[in-house]
Amino acid sequence: MPELQRDFPGRRIRPASRLTFALTLAIMLVTAPGWAQNPPQVSLETSETLFTVLTAINTCGYDQELNASDPLRAQIRSEVAKAVENTAGAQDAIAPMCAFYRQHEAADEARDLSQYVSLALYLEEPPAFTPKVKQAELPPDATPLAEFVPLMQAFYQKIGLHAIWERNRARYAELTGIYHDPLAKMTFDTEIYLKMASAGYLGRQFTVYLDAMGAPGQTNARNYAADYYVVISPSSGTAIKLQQIRHTYLHYLLDALALKNGGSFKRLTPLLDDVKMAPMDEAFKSNISLLVTECLIRAIEERLAKVPEAERAQAIDEADKEGYVLTRYFYDALAKFEKDPASMRNAYPDLVGSIDVGKEMKRASLLQFSSEAAPELLHLAGRSNKHLLLNAERRLAAGDPETAQKLAQQALDEQEEDAGRALFILAEIATANRDMEGARTYFERALENAHEPKVIAWSHIYLGRIFDLKEDRFAALDQYRAALNVAGTLPEAKLAAQKGLEEPYEPPVAKQPE
Repeated sequence: MPELQRDFPGRRIRPASRLTFALTLAIMLVTAPGWAQNPPQVSLETSETLFTVLTAINTCGYDQELNASDPLRAQIRSEVAKAVENTAGAQDAIAPMCAFYRQHEAADEARDLSQYVSLALYLEEPPAFTPKVKQAELPPDATPLAEFVPLMQAFYQKIGLHAIWERNRARYAELTGIYHDPLAKMTFDTEIYLKMASAGYLGRQFTVYLDAMGAPGQTNARNYAADYYVVISPSSGTAIKLQQIRHTYLHYLLDALALKNGGSFKRLTPLLDDVKMAPMDEAFKSNISLLVTECLIRAIEERLAKVPEAERAQAIDEADKEGYVLTRYFYDALAKFEKDPASMRNAYPDLVGSIDVGKEMKRASLLQFSSEAAPELLHLAGRSNKHLLLNAERRLAAGDPETAQKLAQQALDEQEEDAGRALFILAEIATANRDMEGARTYFERALENAHEPKVIAWSHIYLGRIFDLKEDRFAALDQYRAALNVAGTLPEAKLAAQKGLEEPYEPPVAKQPE
């Protein structure tokens, strides 16, 4: 891969404008047992879709923290205003869009931006802005905004917003360049502390989107299925909010461990009775797994914080008062973890298993909770637990292919969800089970039913790899070419397809268990 350069030990940084950096170099093993993995991606990117959505609401009166924003925001607003002024009929396109925006403007400034971020993350690239899922599967905050999309599309086409985007790409590249090194160091340092590299199954990714058109004081984080996103906007001082990004990155690394060790949480459930009056989000009061993970993450953040011990102690006291009652336990337990060579992946069962439930319940019952708590940064997809395929993807990412197979097959049988995605998951499971013919059949059936570019591209790629392993190079090349045709907005798929065209696929040697 000649376009990559060495930046620090164990890491490769791509010097392209998207500045995507992969934190591991593992490739999916088509024939190795237990592996259905794609290299996990940690990316700092820009998105024309996000730019369009946020520019549209800026045009309609979204002015939050305008004076604190990077000058690029004012520059783009000025260019849009000139385009509107000089384009016949532009006001006719803008009027219904802005009327819709005003009708759906949230009283809470943070929510006003948040709902449009949720919408943008579920739209394909322009000019179509096609929703990635059915309207019923949109996040709850984005669902009421579905009718905004065609209005925005008309605005985009009428004023030539793509040209404005292209004119300002250089400045966007400069901003991502400024943020790239701090972000790379943060992810690297976090993995060093946990003693584990980021790892994920096919399509799992952690993406930070930077866009100048939002309020710089707000950070929006999302978890949709196995994918994690953070959306940030630069300030006039170009300071980056690494703490908020790291919080989501820790979820990206640790949520899968919670799923994999789900059986460890049942004995901790009584703790939920003692936090019913806490001011934290209701989700943490009804799901012990979410509460444990949040407490562990907060404890890790305090262990990593470069502040005096007194400030750490105050932060842990505040965590207690907000209801995150296991933060103190994990903070103390991590002192032992830091001295042990075991990775977090291996230490996790013991960390959770060593919690003295009676002791923690007694301590929690004596706490006087605060009247309010800071809102949780990471927003889960509101309907994720109600959809079989999203749960199947989560179970597969957690190393539970048997449950994943049952869920995917159920979704296929009920015919209420995307058949292409269901077949693709079944193909992944067949791959993990070293069933090459079964995987080939499922990938081919997925192509007959799929609508999502990601599913189509990767189905072609894996079929190409299967044909390579069968020494049918001509058939493999056809699959890689087909993948390349649909991988325009999928950098990891595009790279895999190009590599497949350059040389036959050879699976790496299976990684030995830790």
